Amino acid sequence: MLAFIQTGGFFMWPLMACSILTLAIILERFWTLRKASVAPQGLLSEVMTRLRDDRMTLDYIRSMQSKAGLSSIFAAGLLNSKHGRSAMKESVQDAASHVIHELERFMNTLGTIAAIAPLLGLLGTVVGMIKVFAVLMENGAGNTALLAGGISEALLTTAAGLGVAIPALIFHRFFSRRIDVLVVTMEQQSSKLIDALHGERDKSGVAQ
Repeated sequence: MLAFIQTGGFFMWPLMACSILTLAIILERFWTLRKASVAPQGLLSEVMTRLRDDRMTLDYIRSMQSKAGLSSIFAAGLLNSKHGRSAMKESVQDAASHVIHELERFMNTLGTIAAIAPLLGLLGTVVGMIKVFAVLMENGAGNTALLAGGISEALLTTAAGLGVAIPALIFHRFFSRRIDVLVVTMEQQSSKLIDALHGERDKSGVAQ
């Protein structure tokens, strides 16, 4: 591996750093963006059951507030539910903005790596070809070892750049789609909770 990097020249080192960072982000995002952690399936049912049975306590809401994802959104809404539908909806939206920001963490970094890795590879290719032409000018075409070294450096950086960029781009699209699905799920669940707490009250107010 070290020989591969040394053969590729200087630009293999930043590409190696990009590959390590990409792997770390991918693993972290897989762990963070689990649906069971962000939007647990039975959370709304549990909250509604507690509300129906009058078992919703401040300690339970605080415990939800300390968690990530939908739990913290529900906690923000429940803490402001007594102030009316608009206040509850506004608190839910504020909490959701923070949650979405956390879900999108490192996504810009992953997208940047997908964009710059091929450019680093291309830059390494250009530098390698410059070395090839410099050898041709000084020694002619007879020094095949130096020519092969320059060509090898050019090809390796191109391959390394694409090898880093392609997985980064694939997982950036994959995680972006997963975030979209999670956001839609949380919006639907939050709307159901707001409607359950204030829907009937609003209807009765309109009727009067």
